[in-house]
Amino acid sequence: MLGSGAREHAIVVALLRENVGHELIVAPGNAGIASERRVGGTVETVTLDASNGKLVAQYAVENGIDLVVVGPEAPLVAGVADVVRAKGIPVFGPGKAAAALEGSKAFAKRIMDAAKVPTGRAQRGKTVEEVEAALDALGAPYVVKADGLAAGKGVLVTDDRAAALAHAEFYLQQGEVLVEEFLDGQEVSLFFIADGHDVVPFSPAQDYKRAGDGDTGANTGGMGAYSPLPWLSDRWGSEASFVDEILDTVALPTVRALEAEGTPFIGLLYCGLIVTAHGVRVIEFNARFGDPETQVVLPRLVTPLSELLLAASTATLGRLPYPRFSSDVAVVIVLASEGYPDAPVTGRAITGLNAASAVTGVTVLHAATTRTADGGYVSTGGRVLSVVAQAANFRAARAAAYEAMGLIHLDGSHYRTDIAERVAR
Repeated sequence: MLGSGAREHAIVVALLRENVGHELIVAPGNAGIASERRVGGTVETVTLDASNGKLVAQYAVENGIDLVVVGPEAPLVAGVADVVRAKGIPVFGPGKAAAALEGSKAFAKRIMDAAKVPTGRAQRGKTVEEVEAALDALGAPYVVKADGLAAGKGVLVTDDRAAALAHAEFYLQQGEVLVEEFLDGQEVSLFFIADGHDVVPFSPAQDYKRAGDGDTGANTGGMGAYSPLPWLSDRWGSEASFVDEILDTVALPTVRALEAEGTPFIGLLYCGLIVTAHGVRVIEFNARFGDPETQVVLPRLVTPLSELLLAASTATLGRLPYPRFSSDVAVVIVLASEGYPDAPVTGRAITGLNAASAVTGVTVLHAATTRTADGGYVSTGGRVLSVVAQAANFRAARAAAYEAMGLIHLDGSHYRTDIAERVAR
Protein backbone atom coordinates (compact mmCIF):
# COMPACT_ATOMS: atom_id res chain seq x y z
CA MET A 1 0.00 0.00 0.00
CA LEU A 2 1.18 3.48 -0.91
CA GLY A 3 0.64 6.34 1.52
CA SER A 4 1.50 7.72 4.92
CA GLY A 5 -1.64 9.08 6.53
CA ALA A 6 -4.39 8.11 8.94
CA ARG A 7 -6.39 6.85 5.96
CA GLU A 8 -3.70 4.28 5.21
CA HIS A 9 -3.48 3.38 8.91
CA ALA A 10 -7.25 2.78 8.90
CA ILE A 11 -6.93 0.50 5.86
CA VAL A 12 -4.15 -1.46 7.59
CA VAL A 13 -6.28 -1.94 10.70
CA ALA A 14 -9.26 -3.09 8.60
CA LEU A 15 -7.12 -5.65 6.75
CA LEU A 16 -5.52 -6.98 9.93
CA ARG A 17 -8.97 -7.33 11.48
CA GLU A 18 -9.75 -10.02 8.89
CA ASN A 19 -7.26 -12.25 10.77
CA VAL A 20 -6.20 -14.28 7.73
CA GLY A 21 -2.47 -13.61 7.81
CA HIS A 22 -2.11 -10.77 5.33
CA GLU A 23 1.46 -9.64 4.70
CA LEU A 24 1.22 -5.87 4.38
CA ILE A 25 3.97 -3.58 3.13
CA VAL A 26 3.30 0.16 3.37
CA ALA A 27 5.39 2.74 1.56
CA PRO A 28 6.34 4.98 3.22
CA GLY A 29 3.82 4.50 6.06
CA ASN A 30 4.14 6.34 9.36
CA ALA A 31 5.23 5.65 12.93
CA GLY A 32 1.82 4.36 13.95
CA ILE A 33 1.61 1.92 11.05
CA ALA A 34 5.16 0.74 11.73
CA SER A 35 4.20 0.06 15.34
CA GLU A 36 1.13 -2.05 14.52
CA ARG A 37 1.25 -5.36 16.37
CA ARG A 38 -2.34 -6.57 15.97
CA VAL A 39 -3.04 -10.26 15.52
CA GLY A 40 -4.09 -11.04 11.96
CA GLY A 41 -1.04 -10.46 9.81
CA THR A 42 2.27 -8.65 9.52
CA VAL A 43 3.03 -5.02 8.71
CA GLU A 44 6.27 -3.65 7.33
CA THR A 45 7.04 -0.08 6.29
CA VAL A 46 9.59 0.71 3.59
CA THR A 47 11.15 3.94 2.36
CA LEU A 48 9.91 4.39 -1.18
CA ASP A 49 8.80 7.37 -3.25
CA ALA A 50 5.10 6.57 -3.66
CA SER A 51 4.76 8.92 -6.64
CA ASN A 52 7.56 7.28 -8.65
CA GLY A 53 5.78 4.68 -10.74
CA LYS A 54 8.98 3.05 -11.99
CA LEU A 55 10.29 2.50 -8.45
CA VAL A 56 6.94 1.23 -7.16
CA ALA A 57 6.57 -1.20 -10.07
CA GLN A 58 10.13 -2.46 -9.66
CA TYR A 59 9.64 -3.04 -5.94
CA ALA A 60 6.32 -4.83 -6.55
CA VAL A 61 7.87 -7.16 -9.12
CA GLU A 62 10.98 -7.92 -7.07
CA ASN A 63 8.95 -8.68 -3.93
CA GLY A 64 6.18 -10.74 -5.49
CA ILE A 65 3.40 -8.34 -4.50
CA ASP A 66 -0.12 -9.67 -5.18
CA LEU A 67 -1.98 -6.36 -4.97
CA VAL A 68 -0.98 -2.69 -4.87
CA VAL A 69 -3.36 -0.26 -3.12
CA VAL A 70 -2.78 3.42 -3.85
CA GLY A 71 -3.90 5.54 -0.90
CA PRO A 72 -3.29 9.25 -1.66
CA GLU A 73 -4.22 11.29 -4.70
CA ALA A 74 -0.76 12.46 -5.78
CA PRO A 75 0.51 9.03 -6.96
CA LEU A 76 -2.78 8.44 -8.79
CA VAL A 77 -2.61 11.73 -10.66
CA ALA A 78 1.06 10.99 -11.40
CA GLY A 79 0.03 7.74 -13.15
CA VAL A 80 1.66 5.25 -10.77
CA ALA A 81 -1.21 2.79 -11.24
CA ASP A 82 -0.60 2.67 -14.99
CA VAL A 83 3.07 1.75 -14.59
CA VAL A 84 2.35 -1.01 -12.07
CA ARG A 85 -0.53 -2.45 -14.14
CA ALA A 86 1.77 -2.61 -17.14
CA LYS A 87 3.78 -5.18 -15.15
CA GLY A 88 0.69 -7.39 -14.79
CA ILE A 89 0.15 -6.62 -11.10
CA PRO A 90 -3.41 -5.84 -9.90
CA VAL A 91 -3.77 -2.26 -8.67
CA PHE A 92 -6.54 -0.68 -6.60
CA GLY A 93 -6.56 2.86 -7.93
CA PRO A 94 -7.40 4.50 -11.26
CA GLY A 95 -4.88 5.23 -13.96
CA LYS A 96 -3.73 8.77 -14.67
CA ALA A 97 -6.48 9.53 -17.20
CA ALA A 98 -9.32 8.45 -14.90
CA ALA A 99 -7.66 10.03 -11.84
CA ALA A 100 -8.17 13.39 -13.55
CA LEU A 101 -11.64 13.09 -12.05
CA GLU A 102 -9.92 14.41 -8.91
CA GLY A 103 -6.86 16.00 -10.47
CA SER A 104 -8.88 18.43 -12.60
CA LYS A 105 -12.16 20.04 -11.51
CA ALA A 106 -12.78 21.03 -15.11
CA PHE A 107 -12.40 17.42 -16.30
CA ALA A 108 -14.76 16.27 -13.56
CA LYS A 109 -17.40 18.78 -14.65
CA ARG A 110 -17.10 17.59 -18.25
CA ILE A 111 -17.61 13.97 -17.21
CA MET A 112 -20.58 14.97 -15.05
CA ASP A 113 -22.13 16.69 -18.05
CA ALA A 114 -21.54 13.63 -20.23
CA ALA A 115 -23.05 11.34 -17.59
CA LYS A 116 -25.93 13.74 -16.82
CA VAL A 117 -24.89 13.82 -13.16
CA PRO A 118 -26.71 16.46 -11.07
CA THR A 119 -24.27 19.20 -10.04
CA GLY A 120 -24.08 22.96 -9.64
CA ARG A 121 -23.39 25.45 -12.40
CA ALA A 122 -19.74 26.33 -12.95
CA GLN A 123 -17.58 28.61 -15.07
CA ARG A 124 -13.88 28.16 -15.78
CA GLY A 125 -11.41 30.98 -15.52
CA LYS A 126 -7.89 31.25 -16.92
CA THR A 127 -7.46 34.96 -16.25
CA VAL A 128 -8.44 37.42 -13.54
CA GLU A 129 -10.89 39.02 -15.95
CA GLU A 130 -12.62 35.69 -16.66
CA VAL A 131 -12.84 34.97 -12.92
CA GLU A 132 -14.34 38.41 -12.23
CA ALA A 133 -16.99 37.83 -14.89
CA ALA A 134 -17.79 34.41 -13.43
CA LEU A 135 -18.07 35.81 -9.89
CA ASP A 136 -20.53 38.43 -11.10
CA ALA A 137 -22.51 35.92 -13.15
CA LEU A 138 -22.93 33.34 -10.39
CA GLY A 139 -23.14 35.79 -7.49
CA ALA A 140 -22.58 35.49 -3.75
CA PRO A 141 -21.86 33.46 -1.75
CA TYR A 142 -18.85 32.96 -3.99
CA VAL A 143 -17.38 29.46 -4.47
CA VAL A 144 -13.88 29.39 -5.95
CA LYS A 145 -11.96 26.16 -6.52
CA ALA A 146 -8.44 25.43 -7.69
CA ASP A 147 -8.64 23.20 -10.75
CA GLY A 148 -5.83 20.89 -9.61
CA LEU A 149 -4.82 19.19 -6.38
CA ALA A 150 -4.59 21.47 -3.36
CA ALA A 151 -4.45 19.11 -0.35
CA GLY A 152 -8.05 19.84 0.57
CA LYS A 153 -7.40 23.59 0.83
CA GLY A 154 -8.16 24.82 -2.69
CA VAL A 155 -11.82 25.67 -2.06
CA LEU A 156 -13.06 28.99 -0.72
CA VAL A 157 -16.69 29.84 0.06
CA THR A 158 -17.18 33.49 0.99
CA ASP A 159 -19.48 36.50 0.72
CA ASP A 160 -16.41 38.70 0.28
CA ARG A 161 -15.82 39.28 -3.43
CA ALA A 162 -12.32 40.63 -2.83
CA ALA A 163 -11.38 37.51 -0.85
CA ALA A 164 -12.79 35.28 -3.58
CA LEU A 165 -10.77 37.12 -6.21
CA ALA A 166 -7.59 36.96 -4.13
CA HIS A 167 -8.06 33.19 -3.69
CA ALA A 168 -8.50 32.83 -7.46
CA GLU A 169 -5.44 34.96 -8.20
CA PHE A 170 -3.30 32.73 -5.98
CA TYR A 171 -4.37 29.52 -7.72
CA LEU A 172 -4.32 31.04 -11.20
CA GLN A 173 -0.53 30.96 -10.82
CA GLN A 174 -0.86 27.16 -10.89
CA GLY A 175 -3.55 26.79 -13.57
CA GLU A 176 -7.26 27.29 -14.08
CA VAL A 177 -9.84 27.94 -11.40
CA LEU A 178 -13.53 27.15 -11.28
CA VAL A 179 -16.19 29.50 -10.00
CA GLU A 180 -19.24 27.52 -9.00
CA GLU A 181 -22.81 28.06 -7.96
CA PHE A 182 -23.26 28.08 -4.18
CA LEU A 183 -25.27 25.07 -3.00
CA ASP A 184 -26.87 25.08 0.43
CA GLY A 185 -27.60 21.96 2.49
CA GLN A 186 -26.13 19.05 4.42
CA GLU A 187 -23.00 17.49 2.95
CA VAL A 188 -22.55 13.75 2.52
CA SER A 189 -19.47 11.71 1.61
CA LEU A 190 -20.29 8.45 -0.13
CA PHE A 191 -17.71 5.91 -1.34
CA PHE A 192 -18.17 3.51 -4.25
CA ILE A 193 -15.77 0.77 -5.29
CA ALA A 194 -15.51 0.32 -9.05
CA ASP A 195 -13.79 -2.19 -11.32
CA GLY A 196 -14.09 -0.12 -14.49
CA HIS A 197 -17.62 -1.31 -15.23
CA ASP A 198 -19.44 -2.43 -12.06
CA VAL A 199 -19.93 -0.41 -8.89
CA VAL A 200 -20.78 -1.28 -5.27
CA PRO A 201 -21.53 1.23 -2.48
CA PHE A 202 -20.23 1.79 1.02
CA SER A 203 -22.11 3.40 3.91
CA PRO A 204 -22.17 7.22 3.87
CA ALA A 205 -20.34 9.55 6.23
CA GLN A 206 -20.23 13.25 6.98
CA ASP A 207 -17.00 15.15 7.51
CA TYR A 208 -16.14 18.56 8.93
CA LYS A 209 -13.90 20.73 6.76
CA ARG A 210 -13.65 23.92 8.81
CA ALA A 211 -10.97 24.22 11.47
CA GLY A 212 -13.20 25.57 14.23
CA ASP A 213 -16.38 24.65 16.06
CA GLY A 214 -19.61 25.67 14.37
CA ASP A 215 -17.97 25.41 10.95
CA THR A 216 -15.83 28.49 11.52
CA GLY A 217 -12.24 29.16 10.53
CA ALA A 218 -10.14 28.06 7.59
CA ASN A 219 -10.93 25.20 5.24
CA THR A 220 -8.88 22.10 6.08
CA GLY A 221 -8.32 18.56 4.91
CA GLY A 222 -10.95 17.44 7.44
CA MET A 223 -11.22 17.77 11.23
CA GLY A 224 -13.60 14.91 11.98
CA ALA A 225 -16.38 12.69 10.66
CA TYR A 226 -19.11 10.27 11.62
CA SER A 227 -20.98 7.34 10.09
CA PRO A 228 -23.76 6.30 9.44
CA LEU A 229 -26.13 9.23 8.76
CA PRO A 230 -29.48 8.46 10.40
CA TRP A 231 -30.98 11.79 9.31
CA LEU A 232 -31.04 10.57 5.68
CA SER A 233 -33.99 8.36 6.65
CA ASP A 234 -36.11 11.46 7.31
CA ARG A 235 -36.25 12.19 3.59
CA TRP A 236 -35.49 8.88 1.87
CA GLY A 237 -37.10 6.47 4.33
CA SER A 238 -33.79 4.68 4.80
CA GLU A 239 -30.09 5.21 4.26
CA ALA A 240 -30.16 2.36 1.73
CA SER A 241 -32.69 4.22 -0.44
CA PHE A 242 -30.43 7.26 -0.51
CA VAL A 243 -27.42 5.12 -1.43
CA ASP A 244 -29.35 3.42 -4.24
CA GLU A 245 -30.38 6.78 -5.68
CA ILE A 246 -26.78 8.03 -5.74
CA LEU A 247 -25.57 4.78 -7.27
CA ASP A 248 -28.15 5.08 -10.08
CA THR A 249 -27.82 8.81 -10.76
CA VAL A 250 -24.16 9.53 -9.97
CA ALA A 251 -21.73 6.67 -9.45
CA LEU A 252 -22.73 4.19 -12.15
CA PRO A 253 -23.26 6.83 -14.89
CA THR A 254 -19.87 8.36 -14.07
CA VAL A 255 -18.02 5.04 -14.16
CA ARG A 256 -19.76 4.05 -17.40
CA ALA A 257 -18.96 7.44 -18.98
CA LEU A 258 -15.28 6.96 -18.17
CA GLU A 259 -15.44 3.41 -19.53
CA ALA A 260 -16.94 4.73 -22.77
CA GLU A 261 -14.04 7.17 -23.12
CA GLY A 262 -11.53 4.34 -22.80
CA THR A 263 -10.35 5.47 -19.37
CA PRO A 264 -11.86 2.88 -17.01
CA PHE A 265 -12.13 3.90 -13.37
CA ILE A 266 -10.72 1.16 -11.14
CA GLY A 267 -10.64 1.90 -7.45
CA LEU A 268 -12.49 4.13 -5.00
CA LEU A 269 -14.88 6.76 -6.36
CA TYR A 270 -15.48 9.34 -3.64
CA CYS A 271 -18.68 11.30 -4.19
CA GLY A 272 -18.82 14.59 -2.31
CA LEU A 273 -22.53 15.39 -2.22
CA ILE A 274 -24.85 18.06 -0.89
CA VAL A 275 -28.51 17.51 -0.08
CA THR A 276 -30.29 20.67 -1.26
CA ALA A 277 -33.98 21.59 -1.21
CA HIS A 278 -34.05 20.70 -4.90
CA GLY A 279 -32.31 17.33 -4.66
CA VAL A 280 -28.83 15.90 -4.28
CA ARG A 281 -25.99 17.59 -6.15
CA VAL A 282 -22.36 16.52 -6.61
CA ILE A 283 -19.87 19.01 -5.19
CA GLU A 284 -16.74 17.08 -6.18
CA PHE A 285 -15.27 13.70 -6.99
CA ASN A 286 -12.15 12.21 -5.49
CA ALA A 287 -10.31 9.19 -6.87
CA ARG A 288 -9.39 7.54 -3.55
CA PHE A 289 -10.60 6.87 -0.01
CA GLY A 290 -11.44 10.12 1.76
CA ASP A 291 -9.69 11.26 4.91
CA PRO A 292 -11.09 11.37 7.63
CA GLU A 293 -14.24 9.57 6.40
CA THR A 294 -12.34 6.31 5.83
CA GLN A 295 -11.58 6.24 9.55
CA VAL A 296 -15.29 5.91 10.39
CA VAL A 297 -16.55 3.89 7.41
CA LEU A 298 -14.05 1.02 7.53
CA PRO A 299 -14.54 0.15 11.24
CA ARG A 300 -18.21 -0.55 10.43
CA LEU A 301 -17.40 -2.72 7.38
CA VAL A 302 -18.33 -6.38 7.95
CA THR A 303 -17.42 -7.66 4.47
CA PRO A 304 -13.66 -8.39 4.20
CA LEU A 305 -12.04 -5.31 2.70
CA SER A 306 -9.39 -7.40 0.93
CA GLU A 307 -12.07 -9.17 -1.13
CA LEU A 308 -13.43 -5.85 -2.37
CA LEU A 309 -10.01 -4.39 -3.17
CA LEU A 310 -8.93 -7.45 -5.13
CA ALA A 311 -12.25 -7.84 -6.98
CA ALA A 312 -12.13 -4.22 -8.11
CA SER A 313 -8.54 -4.65 -9.26
CA THR A 314 -9.31 -7.81 -11.25
CA ALA A 315 -12.62 -6.80 -12.87
CA THR A 316 -14.64 -9.31 -10.83
CA LEU A 317 -16.66 -6.94 -8.66
CA GLY A 318 -19.92 -7.92 -10.35
CA ARG A 319 -19.69 -11.37 -8.79
CA LEU A 320 -19.84 -10.01 -5.23
CA PRO A 321 -22.84 -8.92 -3.15
CA TYR A 322 -22.97 -5.38 -1.82
CA PRO A 323 -20.68 -4.79 1.18
CA ARG A 324 -22.29 -5.21 4.60
CA PHE A 325 -21.92 -2.80 7.52
CA SER A 326 -22.56 -3.18 11.23
CA SER A 327 -25.27 -1.21 13.01
CA ASP A 328 -22.61 0.38 15.23
CA VAL A 329 -21.74 4.03 14.79
CA ALA A 330 -18.27 5.52 14.49
CA VAL A 331 -16.92 8.99 15.26
CA VAL A 332 -13.44 10.35 14.48
CA ILE A 333 -11.83 13.49 15.84
CA VAL A 334 -8.67 14.86 14.25
CA LEU A 335 -5.89 16.33 16.39
CA ALA A 336 -4.07 19.10 14.53
CA SER A 337 -0.80 20.89 15.20
CA GLU A 338 -0.64 24.51 16.31
CA GLY A 339 -0.97 26.76 13.28
CA TYR A 340 -2.78 24.22 11.09
CA PRO A 341 -3.84 24.63 8.31
CA ASP A 342 -1.82 27.75 7.46
CA ALA A 343 1.57 27.14 9.12
CA PRO A 344 1.66 23.97 11.24
CA VAL A 345 4.27 23.78 13.99
CA THR A 346 5.96 20.37 13.95
CA GLY A 347 8.54 18.44 15.96
CA ARG A 348 6.68 18.56 19.28
CA ALA A 349 6.31 15.57 21.60
CA ILE A 350 3.06 13.59 21.75
CA THR A 351 2.13 11.81 24.99
CA GLY A 352 -0.84 9.84 26.32
CA LEU A 353 -1.30 7.58 23.30
CA ASN A 354 -1.35 4.34 25.29
CA ALA A 355 -3.93 5.71 27.73
CA ALA A 356 -6.10 6.97 24.87
CA SER A 357 -5.94 3.63 23.06
CA ALA A 358 -7.03 1.86 26.24
CA VAL A 359 -10.43 3.63 26.25
CA THR A 360 -13.13 1.10 25.30
CA GLY A 361 -14.01 1.21 21.61
CA VAL A 362 -11.19 3.62 20.71
CA THR A 363 -8.48 3.29 18.05
CA VAL A 364 -5.80 5.94 17.62
CA LEU A 365 -4.64 6.26 14.02
CA HIS A 366 -1.47 8.13 13.10
CA ALA A 367 -1.23 10.64 10.28
CA ALA A 368 1.91 12.71 10.83
CA THR A 369 4.16 11.21 13.50
CA THR A 370 7.65 9.81 13.85
CA ARG A 371 9.44 7.88 16.60
CA THR A 372 12.18 9.34 18.76
CA ALA A 373 15.30 7.53 19.91
CA ASP A 374 13.71 6.87 23.31
CA GLY A 375 10.57 5.31 21.78
CA GLY A 376 8.32 8.35 22.02
CA TYR A 377 6.43 10.14 19.26
CA VAL A 378 6.70 13.63 17.78
CA SER A 379 4.51 15.43 15.27
CA THR A 380 5.64 15.85 11.66
CA GLY A 381 2.70 17.60 10.01
CA GLY A 382 -0.59 19.45 10.30
CA ARG A 383 -3.15 16.72 10.96
CA VAL A 384 -1.34 14.51 13.44
CA LEU A 385 -3.74 11.86 14.78
CA SER A 386 -7.25 10.52 14.23
CA VAL A 387 -9.02 9.36 17.38
CA VAL A 388 -11.75 6.90 16.34
CA ALA A 389 -14.49 5.56 18.61
CA GLN A 390 -17.01 2.86 17.75
CA ALA A 391 -20.08 2.21 19.89
CA ALA A 392 -23.76 1.26 19.80
CA ASN A 393 -24.92 4.90 19.59
CA PHE A 394 -23.56 8.37 18.91
CA ARG A 395 -23.61 9.58 22.49
CA ALA A 396 -21.43 6.68 23.60
CA ALA A 397 -19.10 7.01 20.61
CA ARG A 398 -18.64 10.76 21.13
CA ALA A 399 -18.04 10.30 24.85
CA ALA A 400 -15.35 7.70 24.21
CA ALA A 401 -13.67 9.70 21.45
CA TYR A 402 -13.47 12.88 23.51
CA GLU A 403 -12.39 11.00 26.63
CA ALA A 404 -9.50 9.51 24.65
CA MET A 405 -8.64 12.83 23.03
CA GLY A 406 -8.46 14.42 26.46
CA LEU A 407 -5.73 11.96 27.44
CA ILE A 408 -3.43 12.98 24.55
CA HIS A 409 -1.10 15.94 24.90
CA LEU A 410 0.59 17.88 22.11
CA ASP A 411 1.64 21.45 22.90
CA GLY A 412 -0.42 24.02 20.99
CA SER A 413 -2.61 21.41 19.31
CA HIS A 414 -6.30 21.91 18.59
CA TYR A 415 -9.37 19.89 17.67
CA ARG A 416 -13.07 20.49 17.19
CA THR A 417 -15.39 19.80 20.12
CA ASP A 418 -18.61 19.55 18.09
CA ILE A 419 -18.00 16.48 15.88
CA ALA A 420 -21.29 14.53 15.56
CA GLU A 421 -22.82 16.73 18.26
CA ARG A 422 -26.01 17.46 16.35
CA VAL A 423 -26.69 13.85 15.38
CA ALA A 424 -25.99 12.68 18.93
CA ARG A 425 -28.41 15.26 20.29
